[in-house]
Amino acid sequence: MILVTGATGFVGAALVRRLATDRSFNGVVAAVRRKAESLPQGVQQVPVGDLSPTTDWSTTLQGIDAVVHCAARVHVMQDDATDPSHAYREVNVSGTLNLARQAADAGVRRFVFVSSIKVNGESTQPGHAFTADDVPAPLDPYGVSKFEAELGLREIELQTGMEVVIVRPPLVYGPGVKANFASMMLWVARGIPLPLGAIQNARSMVALDNLVDLLVTCVKHPVAAGQTFLVSDGEDVSTTELLRRTAQAMGKKAFLLPIPAFVLEWGAALLGKRAVAQRLCGSLQLDINKTRQLLDWTPPVSLDEGLRRAAEGFSQ
Repeated sequence: MILVTGATGFVGAALVRRLATDRSFNGVVAAVRRKAESLPQGVQQVPVGDLSPTTDWSTTLQGIDAVVHCAARVHVMQDDATDPSHAYREVNVSGTLNLARQAADAGVRRFVFVSSIKVNGESTQPGHAFTADDVPAPLDPYGVSKFEAELGLREIELQTGMEVVIVRPPLVYGPGVKANFASMMLWVARGIPLPLGAIQNARSMVALDNLVDLLVTCVKHPVAAGQTFLVSDGEDVSTTELLRRTAQAMGKKAFLLPIPAFVLEWGAALLGKRAVAQRLCGSLQLDINKTRQLLDWTPPVSLDEGLRRAAEGFSQ
């Protein structure tokens, strides 16, 4: 029996749908904030309220063999919390470790934690990708909270013997994606000219179906125990190329103006938008060779197929 937290979220909902069709599991329990109607038939849902340091998981964890922990306070661009670091730690660290301790006490065999590539850092130099074994260097409160949760989980693993598997994804896209990727698709759909036609960076992303496939693998594969994995589509693209291929997937044409990256970065700095420029112009590459080799895993969906599926699920 598998417990999925954050089961109505972007990743959690897709994972629940996949697990519900996998006959190698005895069943799926979906932990949700409040009762939902969008879960597949046959999935047992358990309303648990907000993820907190005091959430009681004892009843929910009965008979559970593995937990995939997707629930989190997610990264937001404009955080209106009075103390963002405290808000992230309350949910992503204390809430996660509270669940993990109770899972170990309940006899759960494996705990799969959806972390973030932000644990590694915010950017890479072209051709020098992050690896799963790099020294972590998180910079923002979200990344720090995920790293602290990872450290706590490894301690629980040592103390209890519960197997912990950590997965650090980059930007995840797919049907129903929101935030920056949805905005990009909206710009393309409306034919808005964008000054992003001369960006020569390299960025890794992961299609929702690829991330879900790896999470299922991490639940099953014996070698995954105790490991940290990076995940991506296995193909890195520039911002310019991403826009062109997204437009193609949507049956549109991208109108891209060839403005040099340094001009965009200069303008963004004047407007106080350095972080935005860094994401558009900077590189963030992931090396997934460890994931491929240890798990004998290959991303089942190509970048172009992932973009096509995202386009099918897009609505203006």
